[in-house]
Amino acid sequence: MCKTSIRRRRLTSDDPGAAITRILGIDPGLRTTGYGVLDRDGNRLVYVASGCVRPVGAELPSRLKSILEGLSEVIARHGPHQVAIEQVFVNVNPQSTLLLGQARGTAICAAVLSGLPVAEYTALQIKQAVVGVGHAGKGQVQEMVRRLLNLAAAPGSDAADALACAICHAHGGQGLGRFATAGYRLRRGRLVSRGATA
Repeated sequence: MCKTSIRRRRLTSDDPGAAITRILGIDPGLRTTGYGVLDRDGNRLVYVASGCVRPVGAELPSRLKSILEGLSEVIARHGPHQVAIEQVFVNVNPQSTLLLGQARGTAICAAVLSGLPVAEYTALQIKQAVVGVGHAGKGQVQEMVRRLLNLAAAPGSDAADALACAICHAHGGQGLGRFATAGYRLRRGRLVSRGATA
């Protein structure tokens, strides 16, 4: 498992009545599964940790086992209250989509086995929440994550995607939450204008 950087933080708040929610964001992948942990303290987001789980072994079962064990270790170490994970998009290559789906399922299992609620977001929802544009590039996402979490440097792309997923969840709660969605609807995992046709 690789780690980006870790700042340990106690779950306390300046306001004794306010509850701090620790969110684990996950960007699933068979080569690299990114994770990002942040605290939502009222309207503030505070970076806790980020990094990646790099599965070992050539066979699929051993890679999935590495993901399950690595994310279980992250959950045990940081004690999140909620988990947010990116939904799989349908790729040109169906085999790649199926493999990614298995990595994603393993990540969900790690959360569920720890008794954590799991929220799912499309890549479009995540980019809209973090960058403001649904088709933003990876570099834009990394830079906005750096700015939103007040980091000295941009995290790696897998960790940034995981942190972006956590930020999306923190800003919107379950589903689309507070996003301005008037005049839009979900179609095949994408936010589209109500007047749009296939």
